[in-house]
Amino acid sequence: MERLEVRELVYFTAVAEELHFGRAAARLEMTQPPLSRAIQQLERRLGVALLERGSRRVALTEAGAVLLRESRTVLDAASAAARRTRRASRADPRLVLVIKPGGDGGLLPAILDAYQAEPGALPVELVCSFGEREILLREGRADAALLHRPHPDLTGLDTQDLLAETQLLVVPSSHRLAGRTRVCLNDLAGETLPRWPGAPGGGSHGPEVHDLGQLLHLIALRRMVAVLPSSIRDQLRDDLVAVPVDDAEPTTLVLAWPEHATSPALAAFVRAAAAVAGEATGHGG
Repeated sequence: MERLEVRELVYFTAVAEELHFGRAAARLEMTQPPLSRAIQQLERRLGVALLERGSRRVALTEAGAVLLRESRTVLDAASAAARRTRRASRADPRLVLVIKPGGDGGLLPAILDAYQAEPGALPVELVCSFGEREILLREGRADAALLHRPHPDLTGLDTQDLLAETQLLVVPSSHRLAGRTRVCLNDLAGETLPRWPGAPGGGSHGPEVHDLGQLLHLIALRRMVAVLPSSIRDQLRDDLVAVPVDDAEPTTLVLAWPEHATSPALAAFVRAAAAVAGEATGHGG
């Protein structure tokens, strides 16, 4: 079996991202000749050309582009493993859970109570983030996260479904749609929608939203409207109205954690979350 060393991937990634041996060598704090030799040795070992070398430019071959993607994944995983290892050795170990404020479907208090009743439960540190929660997982900065599916990217994560919800349009009480008993997505034509941190561009030009309080305040100020999971209804201000959206895709609250995680504390947390969700939806054992 051909094994690649982390050092080789670090060298290749620097060259592939800089597309210049001199800049890559400076970035790695080494001289250019040994870097060039290392890349040539890597190509010989793999039996493929990774770079197209010209007198004025360096470009990736198709094989090189594949290795760059794979290298980034491996290096990110190695960095995450180092962070998780350091966190596990802390004198005060804890389980880090990333949540979106208001995005727990009302389940979080019961989940935390159920988890603390588990043998060997750790203190839970809550980190609030409106975006990039899955990135914190992949980087090893968190153990688990509450996310909503459909979601941009759950690659490399295991998940446990907790709660399926319909979606509501949240508008000011004075809005043209506030008196409707239900709406369709086409009714939102021309409306300003929020931009979520870390989300890919989807045509929304509204303000970027970083927390639930900001979101609801901007809606009340008639700066935007938002389509949100139905559990948000319990957190609305008196000057806001929620209207069911008939054709909005249902959203599923999921608990996510890194693939291949082996922490007993994390396993206990997943069990507790699944049990609470089962009771809440009438599917508990």
